[in-house]
Parts: sequence; C-alpha cells; structure tokens
Amino acid sequence: MKKNILFLVLFTCIFSACEKDDFCIENPVTSKLIIDFYDDTNRETLKNVQRFSIIAEGKTDSLFVNKTFNSISIPLNSLTLETRYTLKKNDDSGATVDNKIATFTIQYDTKEEFVSRSCGFKVIFNNLEFSSNTNSWITDFTPTTIINLDDQSAAHVQIFH
Repeated sequence: MKKNILFLVLFTCIFSACEKDDFCIENPVTSKLIIDFYDDTNRETLKNVQRFSIIAEGKTDSLFVNKTFNSISIPLNSLTLETRYTLKKNDDSGATVDNKIATFTIQYDTKEEFVSRSCGFKVIFNNLEFSSNTNSWITDFTPTTIINLDDQSAAHVQIFH
C-alpha cells in the first residue's frame, strides 16, 4: 500500500511539473498586401504578368523570379513607414532589353498588437497610401488608399497593365 501511494505521489509530481504547450494558431499573424493584376482594356478580367520579378528596395534577393502571376501576396516592412518594390515584367522575349520596370510605393502607419503568449505581437498597418512611377507598365491601380490591412480573403489593390 505504501508503495502504491509513493508511486502515485511521484507520478503526480512528474506530470504536474510539465508545462502546457503553446502553439500559435492565429494565421496569418501580420497581414500581407494582396495585389491582383487586371487587363487595362477589360478591367474586369484578371491578366497574367509574364516573366514577373519583384524585389524590395534595399534587398538583393527577389521574392519571385521570372514567374507568371495574376495575383501576389507581399510583406510590408514593419520597421519603417514605407515599403518600395521594383516590379519587372517581360511580355516579349525574356531578353533583358525587353524588361519593363515599375516602382510601387506603399506608405503606412504601424501599430503593434499583442496576440497571445505563443504568437507574440503582430503589426497592424493603417492608413495605407499607394503610388507608382508614371512612366511604367502600370497604367493604373485602385484604390489609392485603404484604412487598414487586416482582411486576407480578398485583394487589397488592383493593378492594371
């Protein structure tokens, strides 16, 4: 009997010392900007961007290299109040001389919000403003501003080309 009680006490001590596992089930924690590409002549039709590459200002590695997309999801820099991307497409031959370059700039305010002990903090992007250089393959985009970046189920910006 004493052995059973001792075993029960030892068993209880061992398993009560275990910590609960924390897993972050919030997904995504910090939102990304979703961009859809549309045909400029038929504004209701998604249009692929051929041989597409995108690189953030100040970075050397491209997020995508020579891919074909009609929609992308890109992160914003939470340490600054502006993120600038260089977008390259090549609808012609794939030769470097046929590259068409555009600069897409996103300005915003940031705010950190505590999610949970396992997830930590997430960054909320507010008052987003978009701009693009005028001599580029991007003919138009909508909207030019959005209040906050929180919904990940639909595109935030539509780029026409």
